[in-house]
Amino acid sequence: MTRTIVASATREIVIGFDQPFCVIGERINPTGRKKLAAEMVAGNFETVIKDALEQAACGATMLDVNAGVTAVDPNATEPALLVQTLEIVQGLVDLPLSIDSSVTAAIEAALKVAKGRPLVNSVTGEEEKLEAILPLVKKYNVPVVAISNDETGISMDPDVRFAVAKKIVERCADHGIPSHDVVVDPLVMPIGALGDAGRQVFALLRRLREELKVNTTCGLSNISFGLPHRHGINAAFIPMVIGAGMTSAIMNPVRPQEMEAVRGANVLNGTDENCTNWIRTYKDYKPAEGGHAVAAPVAVTAPSDGAAAAGGRRRGGREARMARA
Repeated sequence: MTRTIVASATREIVIGFDQPFCVIGERINPTGRKKLAAEMVAGNFETVIKDALEQAACGATMLDVNAGVTAVDPNATEPALLVQTLEIVQGLVDLPLSIDSSVTAAIEAALKVAKGRPLVNSVTGEEEKLEAILPLVKKYNVPVVAISNDETGISMDPDVRFAVAKKIVERCADHGIPSHDVVVDPLVMPIGALGDAGRQVFALLRRLREELKVNTTCGLSNISFGLPHRHGINAAFIPMVIGAGMTSAIMNPVRPQEMEAVRGANVLNGTDENCTNWIRTYKDYKPAEGGHAVAAPVAVTAPSDGAAAAGGRRRGGREARMARA
């Protein structure tokens, strides 16, 4: 059974087909968040601190940390800013972290100060990226997200995306990186623009699980881009991709509807043994007025527990790429 191990200084998490779905909190990312970007440029980390604590309290398994402030030269400024952000976050929570950057120097700088075993997010099938990122992944003995696009861009053909994923897994093996340390992102397309995007990704996930035997992730909200009531689509998508074999997702854990879908899928998938987490989280569940279901707040005893609070939406870097595609 494929098991990808990530860790903070004090907590180890396993991503795997026999494990609870891994929720990678997406909110520490200035992409599409002008206020957060301006704060980070000014050295103000109040929102970063709030987002880190809130995501942990709402049940995130890991936190993604991105400092890609596009208003400034990323090659010159991102390494130091990412290090500063990473150190703040790992001083606040004991969750494993995902180091999210397209700047190689920033990834290397963050790996030098990261505690435990972070996830590198990410490498693509582009030759330049493979040769820059994979030696770092091997040197620091960390897992990596493999995004299924290359020099030709993002293919609308799922067979091409599978071929790119296979290429990355093989190139990782050439560098001595085992397949269980490769978490493939098959690239979820917006269902509003591509009617069979759901069926595409379900088929891709089954192939990735059965043929390459790798763990998988995605930018979850890409599926609902451009549609009204996106949380409803996202919440329906979650148990379906889990059933198809997806083992993690970069998503917003502050959204109750989507976290309920994750927790419910864990129960039905048999990865929430004896329904323990579900019962602990929703034991004081009450219907709200007007028929909208809510869960009463419960004491947070672990980062995976606790009732979710309401939160806003953002357009992350992956979602913006999907829009351009």
